[in-house]
Amino acid sequence: MKPYAIVDTDKMPIVIVTFTGAHSTDENFQQYLDDLEGCYDDRKTIAIIFDASNAVIPKLSLQRKQAYWISQHWKMIQTYCKGTAYVIPNMAIRTVLKMIFSFQNQPAPYKIFSNIEEAEIWIGDLISKKKVLN
Repeated sequence: MKPYAIVDTDKMPIVIVTFTGAHSTDENFQQYLDDLEGCYDDRKTIAIIFDASNAVIPKLSLQRKQAYWISQHWKMIQTYCKGTAYVIPNMAIRTVLKMIFSFQNQPAPYKIFSNIEEAEIWIGDLISKKKVLN
C-alpha cells in the first residue's frame, strides 16, 4: 500500500506532513490519520506543515472522515497545535482552500503558502514565540 501522506516527526516540535501524490484509499487515509494523531501522544506543543505540493484530493467520503476526525480531536488540536501551515503551489487550489476555511473554523491558527520556505519561516516563528511564552 502506497502511503497517502508521510508524517515526519524528525524535527519535533515541527511536524511535516508530505502528501505523496498517491490516491487515497480507506487504508492509506486511515494510516495518515493515525500517524497524525500519534504526533500528539506526548501532549507537547507542536506545529504542522502540510505540504500539499503533490496532493491528490481525497474522495468525498474521506474528506468527511477527516472533518469528523478534526471534530473528535478539536480540543487536543486546539491545546497542543501552535499552528498549521498549508503549502499549496497551485493558485486555484489555494483559492478553493481559503474559501473552504472561511466557512469552516479551524482548531489552530493556520496560513496558506505557495512554497515550503515561507511555511517553514512562519512555523518557526510560531514555535519560537511559544518557547518564549513558556
